[in-house]
Amino acid sequence: MPGKLGKTTEQRLAMLRNQASQLLWYGKIETTAARAKELRPYVEKLITKAVNTYDDVVEIEVVAKDKKGKDIKTTSIKDGPKKLAARRAIIAKTYDLQEIKAFSEKKSDYKKRTEQIKHPLIEKLFNEIAPKYAQRKEELGQGGGYTRIYLLGQRRGDAAETAIIELV
Repeated sequence: MPGKLGKTTEQRLAMLRNQASQLLWYGKIETTAARAKELRPYVEKLITKAVNTYDDVVEIEVVAKDKKGKDIKTTSIKDGPKKLAARRAIIAKTYDLQEIKAFSEKKSDYKKRTEQIKHPLIEKLFNEIAPKYAQRKEELGQGGGYTRIYLLGQRRGDAAETAIIELV
């Protein structure tokens, strides 16, 4: 039996997950007004989770042996417990998008650029989006309000109200 947005729960959640992933990746999508209004709190919660935990990192000193048997000390940066929990929660609520190869980029260059990145969307969220909104939160003293909806008018064909939802 269809519920909100004329879809079953599984279909609606899959659609929200897909649209949230696209919105976080591209920064702006066009959809119906009803879907945009449903998507807004979903995305805001994901961004808030990332903003609150993006700087929770732990430095670990790793001792490894090289070919000659000498000890080599290196420091590696890993996620702290709060950031790891937030990362896993966000992964569960979004689809994993792959990095797009540039038009003039060679395949070997693309592989070299993307070999260290396992979840490009999550990395973008924690490394680009979260610090930007955390700085905005400090300057303006407000959290939330990360998205904006513009109503565009009716779509030709079925007269559905269309809108653009974008990251502010």
